[in-house]
Amino acid sequence: MGTVYAFFADGFEEIEAFTTIDILRRAGLNVKIVSVTPDEIVVGAHDVSVLCDINFVNCDFFDAELLFLPGGMPGAATLDKHEGLRKLILDFAGKGKPVAAICAAPMVLGKLGLLKGKKATCYPSFEQYLEGAECANEHVVRDGNIITGMGPGATMEFALTIVDLLVGKEKVEELVEAMCVKH
Repeated sequence: MGTVYAFFADGFEEIEAFTTIDILRRAGLNVKIVSVTPDEIVVGAHDVSVLCDINFVNCDFFDAELLFLPGGMPGAATLDKHEGLRKLILDFAGKGKPVAAICAAPMVLGKLGLLKGKKATCYPSFEQYLEGAECANEHVVRDGNIITGMGPGATMEFALTIVDLLVGKEKVEELVEAMCVKH
């Protein structure tokens, strides 16, 4: 099984980032937290600091199974401006591999043209960046290889949708029961 890469920049949304990573790790997935900034310590939108596992410049992503972009501002805007990440996402999605983005981060996919003709969701007021997408007022949308989430309140469902895609429904049901999720 490959690795899920989670991309962090200052101003990331902590609930979306940490809850998703926690649930993916509970599902047995290997998750690496990647800083796209020069510093390995990244500070969230609500002043929670995290020491990332690796810096973008030191990673080749050869074993990537899924790319995960948490929301939050200005974190998502920083992800959107990172040329190396944009190239990686385009290459990855071009091969039909899965990409997951939540809150403000689906704008990165929209600006890259990856949502054209797809159904997607995002944080309210960011729909303008989902170029060519059919915007859905839903917590989580999976359309082919793209999973999008609306915001912090959608994180549990968003993470479980990723688990369903990568590990399967049986693992989702196991996690729902173990974590007392109202499902």
